[in-house]
Amino acid sequence: MSHAKAISNFSMLTNRPYTVALIVPTGIGAAMGGFAGDALPIAKAVAASCDRLIVHPNVMNGAQLYWNIPNALYVEGYALDKFAAGSWGLQPMRRNRIGIVFDRSISDDLRVRHLQAADAARATLGLEITDYVVTDTPLDVELRTASSGASWGTIGQPDSLLRAVDKLINVAGAEAIAVIARFPDDLGGTILHDYRHGTGVDPLAGAEAVISHLIVRTFKIPCAHAPALAPLPIDPEISPRSAAEELGYTFLPCVLVGLSRAPQFVERGGGVGGTGEIWNNQVDAVIVPESACGGSGLISFARSAHTKIITVAENQTWMLVPPKTLGIKSIAVRSYLEAIGVITVDRAGMSLDSFYPQIDRLKEISS
Repeated sequence: MSHAKAISNFSMLTNRPYTVALIVPTGIGAAMGGFAGDALPIAKAVAASCDRLIVHPNVMNGAQLYWNIPNALYVEGYALDKFAAGSWGLQPMRRNRIGIVFDRSISDDLRVRHLQAADAARATLGLEITDYVVTDTPLDVELRTASSGASWGTIGQPDSLLRAVDKLINVAGAEAIAVIARFPDDLGGTILHDYRHGTGVDPLAGAEAVISHLIVRTFKIPCAHAPALAPLPIDPEISPRSAAEELGYTFLPCVLVGLSRAPQFVERGGGVGGTGEIWNNQVDAVIVPESACGGSGLISFARSAHTKIITVAENQTWMLVPPKTLGIKSIAVRSYLEAIGVITVDRAGMSLDSFYPQIDRLKEISS
């Protein structure tokens, strides 16, 4: 290798932004990040410790509470899986034109509440939002719970949803999609009670993921969902982790803020493409709950020799899939505070071994 080429390669490596993906899977009862935007403090702290942070809506969405993190990329879960696999790249955006889909089954009063929230986002935050579309039939969302306790759901009329999105893209010029679907008010049993009191699984999260996955897979466009629900009775014992969802009539504001600068998706053969595009081989570290390593995105990231997988033990979930079960090599830490320490050391180009009291002596490699 020539001296000039060596200098060029060194410059490229040292100047490349340090990139972290923060993953807290949806609907699996994560102790931190399984409620109403309660992983947002973690995201803010991690973002301060890296150059670029890749997150998904479950981490950032806190109903009417949100936080603009300038170096964070808001990537829907299906798109994050495609990115991790190297099929899609991310193109950062200064601004997206957001289109809103309303479920036909939402009452007029509840729709007005959501439209007022969207208008407030335009007037107060300067977001660009198109005229909206109402689906031609009710979406008929149903909620389900798996034997593991994880939440999921179904859409009775997916074609109606896709027709509405198609109109927003081709008629209104939407570049990102916010969906507001009517969700059942009666969830049955103690599911909602447990969630509101900080001990259960988010009963809506799994169905929300189904909705956004369908749109992103079909149109390759950023999307996030805000459920429409009747106001719940006041309960003075609500957990602080789920309290954000008690603040008003709509969960829409955080979705609009996230989508306003969500990256667009780029299809290429893999590797670094055009100027500013981000690809999976540029991710330096992934932080994930220790028991939630079964997702396809995490498995894809784990195949890279360059990307460090950092698993956090104290963020317990109902998934119960540790890295060892899948043969994934990881750096095990107890807390997110320790995970931030790991990426800080790695970003500085130092060995983690230097930060332990005992360092093993070097050994000769036998023939």
